[in-house]
Amino acid sequence: MLVALIMGFSCGLPLLLTMGVLQAWMKEEGIDLTLIGLIALVQIPYTWKFLWAPFLDRYTLPFLGRRRGWLLIAQVALIFSIAGLGFTDPKENIWTMVAAAILVAFFSATQDTVVDAYRREDLSDEELGLGSSLYIYGYRMGTLLASGGGLIMADYMSWSKVYLMMSACLLPGILTTLFAPEPKVTAETPKTIKEAVLNPLVEYFSRSGALWILAFILLYKIGDTMASAITIPFYIDIGFSKTEIGTVVKIFGTWAIIGGALLGGVIMVRLGINRSLWIFGFLQAISTACFAILAHMGHSITVLSMVIAFENISSGMGTAAFVAFMASITNKKFTATQYALLTSVMAFPRVLASAPTGFLAKHMGWEIFFITCALIAIPGLLLLVKIAPWHSKETAAA
Repeated sequence: MLVALIMGFSCGLPLLLTMGVLQAWMKEEGIDLTLIGLIALVQIPYTWKFLWAPFLDRYTLPFLGRRRGWLLIAQVALIFSIAGLGFTDPKENIWTMVAAAILVAFFSATQDTVVDAYRREDLSDEELGLGSSLYIYGYRMGTLLASGGGLIMADYMSWSKVYLMMSACLLPGILTTLFAPEPKVTAETPKTIKEAVLNPLVEYFSRSGALWILAFILLYKIGDTMASAITIPFYIDIGFSKTEIGTVVKIFGTWAIIGGALLGGVIMVRLGINRSLWIFGFLQAISTACFAILAHMGHSITVLSMVIAFENISSGMGTAAFVAFMASITNKKFTATQYALLTSVMAFPRVLASAPTGFLAKHMGWEIFFITCALIAIPGLLLLVKIAPWHSKETAAA
């Protein structure tokens, strides 16, 4: 559980350095809002990580074992690529920044793939709910440090120094990789690259309802993801300073997400994953619509705090249930590849569906935009009828 917590921190740290923090940097440099929204495309590696995940399943490096060897390489590469991103200039050469951000996303996606496989192999089915909650706890601590801390520091130092300090914060993850035990897997691992590529897909798509599950993973958090993709420019637009955003939205908000993730883990123990997906998904949709209230009210720390608390608690609970659900349906023989496939589909809205959010917000206005994001969540909730029915064997067992 401690390893899941610290590895979650290492996975959460790089994410917002290519999203919210990078958007704030671009906004400060006077980059157009449409282009700021399109910067979400640098996270395309998160949607394609299943392409190189079979290599992580098939090959074992000559040091640290099948999982930890790859994890160490990804983490060291991340340190250098994050530091390099900080020395780019969005105003003078935006394409150099884009290339550096894609590199960060690639190594971050690789780290995520290995950590997801490690967690699935290290924890029993009964431990996945709580383990996933602690992973989300650590993940949000990482995003708290990167986004909240990064935005506040940017008021007092250059962006290059901010990114340099963020890269150094990955050192605890490297120490954990060096000293954590390698998970023991009793299932036979792939012997050839063909087995590593084809067998996980054949095994998954031979299941009943495999395509419905992928559709559910794609749609369950799409509204929440689209809304959050453009919130930093939204806060700046309605008059909040970077320090206010860092303090209320990131620091206070991240603790709300952490509380939601831990609460979600406890609720899952009582209700099971299926019913939790229903309750948390409904709360996510309502909380997204609350941003329209903030857009209408304008600059108000009180309203901002209330909306952030509700939205982040709901998001934390929803993410914990979502991650536990995906882990529960993977085959331990092909953990990295199957989990990478599922999380790649999950990342699709964050990358491609988030790309036009700047254009939509610019032409629709913030209030209509957030209401639209809330309505987009409905199809994902309707799929729960087939994917995770309220009355099921899983619920009865819980």
